[in-house]
Amino acid sequence: MGQLMAYQEKDHDHLVDLWYRAVRKTHTFLTEEDMSFYRRIVDEQALKHVEVWVVKDDSGIPVGFIGLDGSMVEMLFVDPDRHGQGVGTRLLRYAEQLKGSGLRVDVNEQNEGACAFYQRYGFVRVGRSELDGSGRPFPLLHLELRR
Repeated sequence: MGQLMAYQEKDHDHLVDLWYRAVRKTHTFLTEEDMSFYRRIVDEQALKHVEVWVVKDDSGIPVGFIGLDGSMVEMLFVDPDRHGQGVGTRLLRYAEQLKGSGLRVDVNEQNEGACAFYQRYGFVRVGRSELDGSGRPFPLLHLELRR
């Protein structure tokens, strides 16, 4: 499954597109307007304000990425065509190597696939918020990795 490397500006547009395709598949509770709102944040700010690590396939195309702020997983997205192939797990393992076992993540409660993925990995719920980080009514579950 290719290489894992630090974010490179040349991959920015591809990562934003990957994010969008993943969100369309997994965040079915969002409207097109919501997705446009968040896409602008990812494109203009989010990828530039966190430590981003990217998994590329053998031809050098990004297939998944993780954004870290200290031990907080701010984002983890995998190309929808690569779901279930170990890309997300590989990214989490790398983050755990970098940051230790105290990883934390906020996940949309309505994104059942992501909730199950994190729980399988060893994250447990430690809290809940009614609003997301942008103040919108999409409840977040606050999870911590427990080993």
